Amino acid sequence: MVEPRQPLRRHVRWLWLSVMSFTALMLLIAYQTRWVYPEIHAYFSQSGNLTGQQLATRARVYLQQGLDLLLTLPRDSDTRERAYFQLKLAYSLFDIGLYRRDYPCTEPSLAAMDDLLVRLQGNDVLETGHLRESLLEPMRCLTEIEMHQLDRRSTVTAEFVEQTRRHQGQVLLGSLVIFVMGLGFWLMHELQRRRAARSARESLEWMAKALCDPLTGVGNRSAMHDHVTAAWGSPMGLLLVDIDFFKQYNDSLGHPDGDRLLRRLVQLIEGNLEHEARLYRLGGDEFAVLFACHDAETLDETCRSLVESLRAANLPHPSHPHSEHVTFSVGAVRFTASHAGLEAGYVAADGALYQVKSRGRDGWAIASLDMNEVSG
Repeated sequence: MVEPRQPLRRHVRWLWLSVMSFTALMLLIAYQTRWVYPEIHAYFSQSGNLTGQQLATRARVYLQQGLDLLLTLPRDSDTRERAYFQLKLAYSLFDIGLYRRDYPCTEPSLAAMDDLLVRLQGNDVLETGHLRESLLEPMRCLTEIEMHQLDRRSTVTAEFVEQTRRHQGQVLLGSLVIFVMGLGFWLMHELQRRRAARSARESLEWMAKALCDPLTGVGNRSAMHDHVTAAWGSPMGLLLVDIDFFKQYNDSLGHPDGDRLLRRLVQLIEGNLEHEARLYRLGGDEFAVLFACHDAETLDETCRSLVESLRAANLPHPSHPHSEHVTFSVGAVRFTASHAGLEAGYVAADGALYQVKSRGRDGWAIASLDMNEVSG
């Protein structure tokens, strides 16, 4: 039998698993929000990282370093050579197709730098004012490119972050929908399981009622056949019990009192039988008793005990022609449990029962039956 708290525990367990799965999902999204976004931003911005700086930034640095060398006095050949190298590096980083295509100041700036490089290579005299004027346009152009590229990088980063946030919002919403659907499916499964359990329980109750006598609560003829089938091949004892002059009892006291007498006799018989014995009502005032019986002495002792227990009960019977109390007539037989054995045993026990009635009732008789002939 299922304990009452088990369904509640099962519901709590399922709910706990659902909440834990949703919590794990939320922790994952929180992790992405708090740790992945800074990683993405650092990747795009590359602030403080030399390898991530733009080409324009590095070109401007080399250009500034070259200008600083040219402004250093005296300008010997070694200084001019080093300045030439720095300006050449700046020129190579500046001279790319993206800058030429997107920034109009690139062409004039490269021309000015190229002119300066030629003059450096030719050992021309370079005045300070001329140097500043020659490199002012390239410096301004590189700064403009650098700022524009930084703005574009920030815009791309913001768009990427926004797309990622929107994507994660969709993931969160989808996960919530999946969670709700899973919970709904579980509820549907649980309702279906309950309906199936209720249907099975009702079927078992109906089957139990179908095998039960509604008045006395003991088994009926169908239940007796089922129990014989369950004990197939075993030696059994069968008692047919009939209440003497039960019709007269009903006629004198009424059927309600007759029903009460039947229930009282069921209690008396069941109290007198062994635990393995089973009692059945076959109809009217006729009962049957089945029990494991390995010898004739057990069968005789059971009959004796049953009849004497009723005598000791002294249940009044105002219409009994031979006694003031209710009496039994019992026919008994031993048989081997099978369909054929039960049928033959029933016929033999019924014959013994009528022998008791023909002798005046209030007694028992045991029929003999070849158990080997009807064991199949």
